[in-house]
Amino acid sequence: MTNLFLLLLAIFGGIAVLSLVLQRFASPMEPDKVNRISRWIYPLVGLALVLATARYLLQG
Repeated sequence: MTNLFLLLLAIFGGIAVLSLVLQRFASPMEPDKVNRISRWIYPLVGLALVLATARYLLQG
C-alpha cells in the first residue's frame, strides 16, 4: 500500500512541477495555430473512442 502512495505522490509532484515550469516559460498560442490544431484534435479523440470501444467489445 505504501508503494501506491509513493507512486501517486510522485505522479502528482511531477504534474505540479510541470505545471509550474509551463506557466513560467510557455507563450500563448496564436489563434490560427489553435484553429489548425483543434481541427485535428476532435476527429482524433472521436477515433480513439471508437477504437477503444471496439477493442473492449472484441475482447469479450
